[in-house]
Amino acid sequence: MKKSLILACWCASLMLSHANMLTPIPLWPEGAPAALGTSTNDIPTLTVYLPDAGKATGAAMVICPGGGYAHLAAHEGNDYALWLNQQGVAGFVLQYRLGSHGYHHPAMLNDAARAVRWVRAHAGDYRIDLKRVGIMGSSAGGHLASTLVTHFDAGNPAAADAVERQSSRPDLGILCYPVISLGDFAHPGSKRNLLGTNPPPELVQQLSSELQVTAATPPCFVWSTAEDKTVPVENSLLFAAALQKNHVPFDLHIYQKGRHGIGLADKPPFAHPHPWAGDCLFWLKEQGFVN
Repeated sequence: MKKSLILACWCASLMLSHANMLTPIPLWPEGAPAALGTSTNDIPTLTVYLPDAGKATGAAMVICPGGGYAHLAAHEGNDYALWLNQQGVAGFVLQYRLGSHGYHHPAMLNDAARAVRWVRAHAGDYRIDLKRVGIMGSSAGGHLASTLVTHFDAGNPAAADAVERQSSRPDLGILCYPVISLGDFAHPGSKRNLLGTNPPPELVQQLSSELQVTAATPPCFVWSTAEDKTVPVENSLLFAAALQKNHVPFDLHIYQKGRHGIGLADKPPFAHPHPWAGDCLFWLKEQGFVN
């Protein structure tokens, strides 16, 4: 009887710990800069998914779900985090502010940069290596991830806020059927939600990630499908060409088949995910993110 009680308490403790882990954490406890209100739509958050302690590699990934900067697709957040956990990588799913809720650039980029800083500032709490914090995104979330890998800073060492002292540079990027260009191959809805109507040409150029790659851009894994009808494959090709031109290490995978937004094309426990998952895992091993 006593053993049963101990086991029940232990299980309850695990469940409580898991519930607490999945409670969204506000990135700015006292309110995000330029917030338009105080609803959940105005509060960027991170939801933490941790791997089993015995599997943990010390690497972490900030995950930006897609949704055209209008909504956030759960299967490109929660599912990616659970898949990464299987590989020993901690997942931090970002709820960033959206054009459908009245926000435009730079709110989204500020949220993504803050997320990477926040993970580094709390690395000790989650046993994370400061030098192995990546960012991952799909579709418009891939655009956000590509924006951060091309627009980052070293942090402000004089900041009173410990989070702001951290670098926002991801150590790598994983871009899944990403929106990259806001020019000829732009996804119109993402562009409008990000920049509003009639944005100035210089802003369009600044947020077209294929034009912003430098030698300081971190290594990237980029994939798409040739038959994507929503975000043309040229987005991925242009970004890969820019990485090559600037001597940035990258993996590029273009699969013949597959609709836009397929994610892993599988559900937990991910027995048969899309082949990109295996290709990405191979690449993550080469980057030292998984064993």
